[in-house]
Amino acid sequence: MRAARLSVVTAVATAAALTAVTGCTEKSKGDGDGAIKVTAADSKCDTSAKSIPAGQVTLSIQNTGSQATEVEILFPDDRIVSEKENIGPGTKYTLTAEVKAGDYEIACRPGMKGHGVRQKLTVTGASAAAKRDPRLDKAVAAYREYAQEQADATIPKVEVFAKAIKAGDLKAAQNAYAPSRVGWERTEPIAESFGDIDPKTDTRADGLEKGQKWTGWHALEKALWQDKKIGADQKALADQLVTDLKDWQERIGKAEITPTSMANGAKELLDEVATGKVTGEEDRYSHTDLSDFKANVEGAQQAYELLKPVAQQNDKALTAELDKRFAALDTTLDKYRSAKTSDGFVSYDTVTEAQRKELSDAVNALAEPLSKLAAAVVK
Repeated sequence: MRAARLSVVTAVATAAALTAVTGCTEKSKGDGDGAIKVTAADSKCDTSAKSIPAGQVTLSIQNTGSQATEVEILFPDDRIVSEKENIGPGTKYTLTAEVKAGDYEIACRPGMKGHGVRQKLTVTGASAAAKRDPRLDKAVAAYREYAQEQADATIPKVEVFAKAIKAGDLKAAQNAYAPSRVGWERTEPIAESFGDIDPKTDTRADGLEKGQKWTGWHALEKALWQDKKIGADQKALADQLVTDLKDWQERIGKAEITPTSMANGAKELLDEVATGKVTGEEDRYSHTDLSDFKANVEGAQQAYELLKPVAQQNDKALTAELDKRFAALDTTLDKYRSAKTSDGFVSYDTVTEAQRKELSDAVNALAEPLSKLAAAVVK
């Protein structure tokens, strides 16, 4: 969900930075320490290099502005190679990605809105000849299959949701809402990488750009729970949601997926939990946040498990910590299971502040070691 998330910048968003490492691809040569320095401010985005060799690129990001910012590496068509959201004012982050020869842009998006301030980046030559661990290629292939499976499974569920809306059945639509989102939430970084799909399907009211029509799940959520009405507008929105998600389903196979994007995506999913689900901002009308929370964690864990054989060989202590923290977070989440709701969890408005802090602490404890996964798989 690429809505503005300025009210809460949690410890997850400012967790320890990824360590820049040299792996099987050549390191970026932006400056003396091998990283491109990116200085993000409220109205500028300065980069220390405009051209680098193909291979592994590391961005050493510092936000000197007054707002949380997002930094992205973008293809010419605005698909996202890699990104980091919610970099708070005065904080730093290091982002590791893999790039092939071609033209790119580095974008800083103050307030995580709009087109952003952009700098050109030319990637020259060819990636260093591969001696990449074949297990990583296998992990990428398996993750691509997983993402496609999630998209394929989402369509029938969102069609049930849309059918209930078009029938004017408020209760059935409410029951179908959270289940229709699970596959999306498990693979959200891939959906966000296309740039144009997420704003149409998963934007909250406070994340709308100037002039943007509000469409997608959350516009329908408000109608179903707050307004408690289903009219012609909602029926049209339901049809559009199905159409937009079928577009996502068809485009999954074109997503750029690398071992580092899988690792960074797992961390992004934890950031989604911290900045939207734990706070109760994501599903503010239905209070089905814990269903989305669980799906985000499941997606992060899937990426981790696929990368784990290589990460474990390179950093056994890290994978031991990640195993421990994933298990602890799952145990904490299980406390809020309920057989009485359609999504299998208690309504989030019944979760106390103390309980939310417990959930937040478990997320933070996982996010810190998870931020090191990308470095571990490209050693």
